[in-house]
Amino acid sequence: MARPYATEMSKLAETFSWALSCDITALRQAVRTAGLSSLMAIGSGGSLTAAHALASLHRRRTGHLAAVATPLEAIFEPISSATSSWLVSAGGSNVDIIAAFHALVAREPRQLAVMCGKADSPLSAAALAHPFTDLVVYPPPAGKDGFLATNSLLAFVTLLTRAYAVEFDQGDSRFDEESSALLALLRDAERWDQWKTLLQPAWGRATTLVLHGPTTRIGAVDLESKFTEAALGNLQIADFRNFAHGRHHWLAKRADESAVIAFVSAADEELALKTLDLIPTSIPQVRLPIAGSSECAMLASLFAALKITGWAGEARDLDPGRPGVPDFGRKLYHLALPKPPRRSAAQSMKDDDVVAIERKAGQPVARLERQENLPWWSESLGAFRRRLKEARFAGAILDYDGTLVDSRSRFDPPSDAIAAELSRILFSGGRIGVATGRGASVRRDLRTVVPRECWDRVLIGYYNGAELGLLSDDAVPDSTETVCEELSAVASALRSQTELVDIASQTDRRYQITLEARRPTTEGRLWDLAQQTLLLTARRHLSVTRSSHSVDVVAPNVTKLNVLQRLQANHPGTHWLAIGDRGRWPGNDYELLKTPYALSVDELSVDSETCWNLAPRGQRGIEVTLVYLRALVNEGAALRFDLSAR
Repeated sequence: MARPYATEMSKLAETFSWALSCDITALRQAVRTAGLSSLMAIGSGGSLTAAHALASLHRRRTGHLAAVATPLEAIFEPISSATSSWLVSAGGSNVDIIAAFHALVAREPRQLAVMCGKADSPLSAAALAHPFTDLVVYPPPAGKDGFLATNSLLAFVTLLTRAYAVEFDQGDSRFDEESSALLALLRDAERWDQWKTLLQPAWGRATTLVLHGPTTRIGAVDLESKFTEAALGNLQIADFRNFAHGRHHWLAKRADESAVIAFVSAADEELALKTLDLIPTSIPQVRLPIAGSSECAMLASLFAALKITGWAGEARDLDPGRPGVPDFGRKLYHLALPKPPRRSAAQSMKDDDVVAIERKAGQPVARLERQENLPWWSESLGAFRRRLKEARFAGAILDYDGTLVDSRSRFDPPSDAIAAELSRILFSGGRIGVATGRGASVRRDLRTVVPRECWDRVLIGYYNGAELGLLSDDAVPDSTETVCEELSAVASALRSQTELVDIASQTDRRYQITLEARRPTTEGRLWDLAQQTLLLTARRHLSVTRSSHSVDVVAPNVTKLNVLQRLQANHPGTHWLAIGDRGRWPGNDYELLKTPYALSVDELSVDSETCWNLAPRGQRGIEVTLVYLRALVNEGAALRFDLSAR
């Protein structure tokens, strides 16, 4: 049996204090990524309130659009892959959120994030099976919620508020200093007793209308959810201006059965008071002052909603934590969702072909069929597959960040699984080339996972191919911070660019200048600023490329193709499989992945002849690299590419 609601309420202060002290490094990283685009927040039941809070924080702090969807809406409505999709679930086990995850991961959005309260849940397991997902798990100390979302909801909203306040601080966030006041509010029994007394007249009416402003909307949303789920009564919500557009008519016709509760924050006090003064005095009206900044007011309104739910239950002799679940309700909860219909064009095709073409064309196959382009794409894919199948390779050349290591943990060595495949290829007689924008750190990390006896079979192209050296060579690269003559003027000009100085750090190497964002900034913006500087300094012969974490300006003749050319020169007549993550121009793998035998683990070029992604649906990054490496099997003294061997 579920726990009494009063037990849930007794743990709120502990939960809030815990959420204020948690390590939010992973959550901040996920929020930082989300902040570069629009966002869809997805949840069910009580977690839908957390989704509303996430969307509100995203709009307010990043300026990007953010919307809320139920799992059913997320499954059946097309969501752009450029939109960050976030799934929020305390338990991570309901059929709706699991179905939504599988539908979304198959679409491979630029970011798919999961916020869950249980590490061993089906949702967490599904996310771990697709490592490009940003999975953040925070199990609240209060344990599993009762019938209604309480402590998990408070924990999630607090954690998200902290992450957005830190990552997108515009100089107006006072959340850190206000959090102690919020904790004191939760522990202020006298304040809550006063509010409980003030609200008593409202419980004599069948309908409660909750009015709110933008900063207190989350409290109102949660009250509507809890009153409905626990059958506490009829509750309607409206902001102070939407109330004026017809919703006030309920009070005109049903004044004797209605009461009004208003969350009044400093941001909307003048409008709130003018609105409330116009409501007939015969209607019970309770004005609850909500203090603090926008984030503080949002959380305080949620505190109030959680408390008000308990008071309404007491007044109506119902325990919101133990309302009882009917048999048909249990059956409804576990009812499986229908699968979205498969597009007609895809029904006769293998799914691996469908997803490969959709990735490359950037359009669904149904649209390509209507445009009569599908046969051409199918022929191009077939020709590429045949070329790979017929070739015999001396080895593989791989990008590093985003290909051999996950960009989110790029300062760690390659995983054990990647290391095992590299060693297998090397011990079988194959060779490995690594083309990276980084320097000696790559040599250091590779030496921890590649057996010493294989170091002479690994060629590294440092700083985007500017310097080449074997893994065994300690003399390469040259890590001097003095740029070459061709880059000198640009390096100075970049350091004088006001916006770049503000948003990015600059690292100079002999043949490369690296710009890395210090705060959430799109790669496109960094690239534009760097490219503009090149044009203004008349250095059109230099190149500007983008990687998974930086923008690089490189000297003439610096290219990752240098790795391929050195290997071909040392081993005439050989073919090499090229693998990277940034195959779309101006990605730093673009030149490497326009060679005839090139595969991407993420971004693709528009060239139909090469740079395809042949991985199973729903995978990206190093998991795709593993698929490709495992497909390289021995055949005599060479390697052949066989995806059926993976």
